[in-house]
Amino acid sequence: MVIAHRGASGYRPEHTAAAYELAIALGADAVEPDVVPTRDGVLVVRHENEIGGTTDVADRPEFADRRTTRVVDGHKLTGWFTEDFTWAELSTLTARERLPRVRPASTRFDGRYPVLRLEDVLRILDAAPRPVAVVLEIKHATYFASVGIDMARLVEREVIRWRARGGTAPLIVESFEQGVLDELRRRELRARFVYLHERRGTAADLVAARGRAAPSWESQRTNAGLDALAESGMHGLSVETSALSRDLVTRAHARGLDVYAWTLRPENRFLPERHRLGASSAAHGDWHAWFAEVAATGVDGVFADHPDLPREALRP
Repeated sequence: MVIAHRGASGYRPEHTAAAYELAIALGADAVEPDVVPTRDGVLVVRHENEIGGTTDVADRPEFADRRTTRVVDGHKLTGWFTEDFTWAELSTLTARERLPRVRPASTRFDGRYPVLRLEDVLRILDAAPRPVAVVLEIKHATYFASVGIDMARLVEREVIRWRARGGTAPLIVESFEQGVLDELRRRELRARFVYLHERRGTAADLVAARGRAAPSWESQRTNAGLDALAESGMHGLSVETSALSRDLVTRAHARGLDVYAWTLRPENRFLPERHRLGASSAAHGDWHAWFAEVAATGVDGVFADHPDLPREALRP
C-alpha cells in the first residue's frame, strides 16, 4: 500500500485540497490526514496544533494576540494553536509549504489553498474516480484531554457522519498513543487500528499514566510487546524507517499484525547517508535504491510525500 503522506506533500503544501487531489491522480492507495481540533470541536487537518509555520496566521494582525506558549507532550512550543480558534476563524487562513528550503518549488502555492476540515478531505475521497483509503492520524489525544477535548468522541462523530452520507472508503485509524485507539475500538468504530512508533522514546499517554515506569516503543517491539499489541486488538504498527527491519516484519506478521513504515522522501536530507548524492540537502539522492530496500523488508505499506515514486522504485 502506498499512502500519500498528508497528500502529495512533496509537490504541494501538505494537507491542502491540491495535495490530496494530486495524490489520487498519482495513484496513491490511501491518503493520510492528521487531525487536530478547533475550540468549537471541529477536526481540521494539520500536522500539529501549532500552525505558525504552515499557515499565514503569523501575518494576520487580527490574530496577533493568540500567540502563546504551550507544553504539548513534554515539548514547549510558542505560536498559534488550533484549539484557540473557532472553525470560522481558521477557515480564513491559507496554507504554506512546511519545508521551503528543501522544497522551494512548492512555495509558489503558498496562500492559494485554505485550511481544510477532515470533512473536506473525506468529501474529496468520496468524489474520487476510484476507491482510495483514508489513514486518519489522531494527534496528541492526552494533551487535548488535559484541556477538555475528547479526541475519540470527535473522531467517532465525524466518521459516523461520513458513513451516514454514503462514505465507503476503507478506514485505518492510527496514533502514537494506543489509549485513544483502544477507546475507539471499545466504541466499535468500523476501522483498522494501527499503533505508531518512533524509533526511540515513549508514548505520551503512557508517560502521563506511568511516569518513568512507562514502557518504551523499543520494548513494545520485542516479542512480548508484539504479543501484547496483538492481544489488545490492534491490527498493526507503523514505524519510522530507521526502526524497520525484515526481522520486525516477520515477527509482527507471525502475530497477525500489519507493518507500515514512514516516511519515504527522495531528498538527501531524509535519506540514509549511503544513498545521498552531492552536497545539497535538498537534491534528490539515490531514493530509488532506498525505497526498494524498504519494500524488501516485506512491509505492508509505506508513507510517501511523493506517492508516484515508490511505484517507480518497485517497477520490474
